[in-house]
Amino acid sequence: MKYYIIAGEASGDLHGSNLMKGLKLVDPNAEFRVWGGDLMQDQGGKLVRHYKETAIMGFVEVLINLGKIKRLLKECKSDIQKYQPDVVILIDYPGFNLRMAEFAKSIGLKTYYYISPKIWAWKESRIKKIKAFVDKMFVIFPFEVEYFKKHHYPVDYAGNPLLDAVQEKIDEKGSFEDFIVKNQLENKPIIAILAGSRKQEIDRNLGIMLEIIPHYQDYQFVIAAAPSIEPEYYDKFVEGYNVKVIFKQTYDTLRHSIAALVTSGTATLETALFNVPQVVCYRAGNLSYYIAKQFVKLNYISLVNLIMDSEVVKELIQFNMNTNKVKEELDKVVFDEKNRYRMLKDYENLREVLGGTGASERVAQLVYNYLTN
Repeated sequence: MKYYIIAGEASGDLHGSNLMKGLKLVDPNAEFRVWGGDLMQDQGGKLVRHYKETAIMGFVEVLINLGKIKRLLKECKSDIQKYQPDVVILIDYPGFNLRMAEFAKSIGLKTYYYISPKIWAWKESRIKKIKAFVDKMFVIFPFEVEYFKKHHYPVDYAGNPLLDAVQEKIDEKGSFEDFIVKNQLENKPIIAILAGSRKQEIDRNLGIMLEIIPHYQDYQFVIAAAPSIEPEYYDKFVEGYNVKVIFKQTYDTLRHSIAALVTSGTATLETALFNVPQVVCYRAGNLSYYIAKQFVKLNYISLVNLIMDSEVVKELIQFNMNTNKVKEELDKVVFDEKNRYRMLKDYENLREVLGGTGASERVAQLVYNYLTN
């Protein structure tokens, strides 16, 4: 069968690639045309557009880029119509993907959504479009099943695919010594910095994260670079700091770290699944932040806390995200053994809530079953 898959950021590329891997197991004749990234391309997808060309976040940024977004929508619609897939699979990225769901439905194509838009956080009105234009929804958080049930829209939950990707890396061989030799690091404990996957996030968060480095002489800081960002982009931030930027080794970096500073997003959950105590740091543009405050109805912003519905990890948001606060909270996860133990125990509970590995293959089987029955 022919699958057209659309993802708009790094996490979507990861989940899309694992879904493709699963689909190839159940459908040996699978063909893929994708909007995604390197990982989806590596699984045999014909890459139409890379997410680094399409990832636009924030209210103001979207307004500024309206012309570009319209051109991308037009291009995507035309490409889908020419390809005539058996199904269009949409991965998160709701501003773009819900429009593509409406278009695909209008020309008689099946539309499946993998990784729901976070309508439980904001823009709940999108449930109307989901009901109207999405044939099947596959969610990755257990609480989403009950949420959609309240809206009389049945969904499938087969576990969280991050467990697959993380476990695969955990099972790999490779010592701390090998890692530091490979990357020319010092023989000191590592504190990881994950400053976001988009330039807007890096611009607003990385500088503050780096300011605390001089306070930790017995540790080394490693920036796990975003895969879509060119290496030289980090140069203006790291000049004058004792920090190493490492590319395409985020999971290896986490595997060998004793603590982490993490910009909110999928990375907070990945860090927890690697059992790395963390501080969540997030700054948005002031206007975007104030607008979001009016509409977002959540107690937490990190996936770890959202899933557990409690403060497992400390969140430093907007004006609370400053050098003094970051150092204060990092001290707690580096030096306070009681706090580290508590967080690691909470991570164990998190894994139990998410279920076991194999989610990507289970979703692939569900997709194939729905298409063939």
